[in-house]
Amino acid sequence: MAYTPARTMNGHSPARDARSRLVAVLTSRPAVAVASILLTLIFTSFRSIADLSGQQRSRIPRRLAEGAPDIARDLTTIQATAAGPSAGEKLLILTPLKDASPWLDEYFENLARLTYPPNLISLAFLVSDTTDDTIAKLERRARRLAKLPKAQRYDSITILQKDFHFNLGSEVRHGFEGQPVRRSFIAKARNWLLTAALRWDHAWVLWLDVDVVRYDPNILSDLMSIDKDIVVPNTLWHLEQSWDFWGFDRNNFAETEESLKLLKKLGPDVMLVEANPIPLAGYRELMTSRLHLVDMPTHLGLAYVPLDGIGCTFALVKAHVHREGVTFPTFVFDNEVETEGFAKVAKRAGYEVVGTPGILVFHAQNH
Repeated sequence: MAYTPARTMNGHSPARDARSRLVAVLTSRPAVAVASILLTLIFTSFRSIADLSGQQRSRIPRRLAEGAPDIARDLTTIQATAAGPSAGEKLLILTPLKDASPWLDEYFENLARLTYPPNLISLAFLVSDTTDDTIAKLERRARRLAKLPKAQRYDSITILQKDFHFNLGSEVRHGFEGQPVRRSFIAKARNWLLTAALRWDHAWVLWLDVDVVRYDPNILSDLMSIDKDIVVPNTLWHLEQSWDFWGFDRNNFAETEESLKLLKKLGPDVMLVEANPIPLAGYRELMTSRLHLVDMPTHLGLAYVPLDGIGCTFALVKAHVHREGVTFPTFVFDNEVETEGFAKVAKRAGYEVVGTPGILVFHAQNH
């Protein structure tokens, strides 16, 4: 039997009536308003997503988007290890200068003897308040070095100038009274040089005084093999007329029970300084009772000892120490400023500071 849908008395079916009611609801003013709102929200969301995607694309440098390797930097690969030169680790040598012209030729001759590959070495100088031809002489030397065959060239040479308008007479400069202000200005110079010259790919930093006149060509590999955050060799005073030497850098020291008692008595805001080259003591105005690297045996090879203060006559630092905020305090920090203060800050931050009494460098007799 065939099925015939029921019809109402006026001729309309129930299904047709339901559709009519649905159409009436959907076309009503409230329904149209709701639909308009929903469509606006959907359109706005898609537009925001598209704009964000476009912004992200626009932030990608064109050269990086095209695959250039000198834009993206992965700093996690920059490590300072005991392998040093064999691992291709780049070294930055930093030297602050003032009236340094007489020492520059010997300085560069000693650098040229290093066994560390020159293409892994960057040189940077900060010349401050100089009265001689230091800058002109540096520029002439840099032009000469730039003409060497590529394999013999340094990775870079940077010459910076920053005057602090600070000058002291020789007697005041090396006297006890002049030390706090003098060392504060030297700390400023070191920090300016460091922040201007440290590059993303440097794994090591060597602080080297211009008047260090003799050291072993393998010294960098030897110091790196010790694999400590900060390591200093034993700096002696080279006597010009003989082979004699005397302890020079007494800023390389370890605290003793006696010196710690003194520090506790003085309080942290009193600055202490170590004299050069008065043996077994600091300045005669105040005996520090510290143990100095120059007073230790020099036949110990690569053996090292922990230190609490250092000088930067010749100081090798893993670059991450500087990158993570350890610089040279221009104010008194734990009784020290400048290089000794740098060591104190580094130790407070958890880094290892050591000295090698058996690795020797020699400083000119110019004080």
